[in-house]
Amino acid sequence: MSLKNKLHVLKEKYKSTKFAPAFNALHTFLYLPNETTHGGTHVKAADDLKRTMNTVIMAMIPCLIFGMFNAGYQHNLAVGDIQAVSSGFFSSEFWTLANFTVGFWKILPLVIVSYGVGLGIEFLFAIIKKHEVEEGYLVTGMLVPLIVPIDIPLWMLAVAVAFGVVIGKEVFGGTGMNILNPALTIRAFLFFAYPTWMSGDKVWVEGAVERTNEIAAGANLDAISGETILGSLAQGKEFAYSTADMFLGFIPGSVGETSTLLILLGGLFLIFTKIGSWRIMLSSALGAIVMGLIFNQVVDAGVIGEGSKFYGLMNTPFWHHLLIGGFAFGTVFMATDPVTASQTNKGKWIYGFLIGLISILIRVFNPAYPEGVMLAILLMNVFAPTIDHYVVQGNVKKRMKRLKAKVA
Repeated sequence: MSLKNKLHVLKEKYKSTKFAPAFNALHTFLYLPNETTHGGTHVKAADDLKRTMNTVIMAMIPCLIFGMFNAGYQHNLAVGDIQAVSSGFFSSEFWTLANFTVGFWKILPLVIVSYGVGLGIEFLFAIIKKHEVEEGYLVTGMLVPLIVPIDIPLWMLAVAVAFGVVIGKEVFGGTGMNILNPALTIRAFLFFAYPTWMSGDKVWVEGAVERTNEIAAGANLDAISGETILGSLAQGKEFAYSTADMFLGFIPGSVGETSTLLILLGGLFLIFTKIGSWRIMLSSALGAIVMGLIFNQVVDAGVIGEGSKFYGLMNTPFWHHLLIGGFAFGTVFMATDPVTASQTNKGKWIYGFLIGLISILIRVFNPAYPEGVMLAILLMNVFAPTIDHYVVQGNVKKRMKRLKAKVA
């Protein structure tokens, strides 16, 4: 008997028990459902929730693989085992087994913990509440390892995932009912509960925290610094990364957020498959550009001088804001979440523009956390229903005016 038939037998055997959702979820995760619609009242299409989630995961896979190479590259570069890449994206100094091995063994546990804890809680709630296990966490489980620092302790990640799934999703009713993006809820929990592990100049390069602790204990070692570009600019420092490094991703940062090129390609793939909203992506970029231009004009006008603690980020060329930090990744993969984003076309323009605007605003004026896309998206998640409400009401009023004019 094949594995598919065995699982089907088990599903039928336990379909009247409380464990039915678990067996059904395992069966539908591995295989297509046996049941299909035949009546004329249904819309027949090849896509379903599982395929939609898998499409988003495929768009993130290049960022995951690149993140593994970059994690090892940043580590080996910091300890002096290799030199900085000099021949661009196809550099032989970057795409090496030594870099991949370091990154693979650091990132794989993050992925395992994210999916293990998250799906475990999903199954538990399905059994307790006697409903089907939904595929919504498939994307969240991949997002979480890509938006955290490389050296985040696994137990912290497990606690944060449990909080994000329970408080950010299940209490609202599960997939499709949550008002906040679950992955960003997890990251927000980490930031507020364990701030020293989510910011600073040591958490972004593998081994930097461990080396710092050894030095503090009296070991005669050189310190490893893994400060991000945003961290340097927030402290008024100059950064030694070229535009090409920032665009391609040869910089410290969260696992999947460094390569703007691969994020852009993933965004185009989501637009092509009609899963990601191009309106939200484009309007977010426009909002960030507008805010960056405003800050640049303020500096050019002499309102803010070099002595100000905000000068570094305010003086950053407006288009650099699109290449550094987590702005690109958040815009493509999290602002476009169809559950928590605006649903109307006009609402998507407003929603995305405000995300871009607020992201750069927080990035510049929050010296404790020189990044803003996470907080901006969560804030706009809350206001998305309000935006849609006023867009719909505005359309209703316009139609009523046209009707009255026609009647008159």
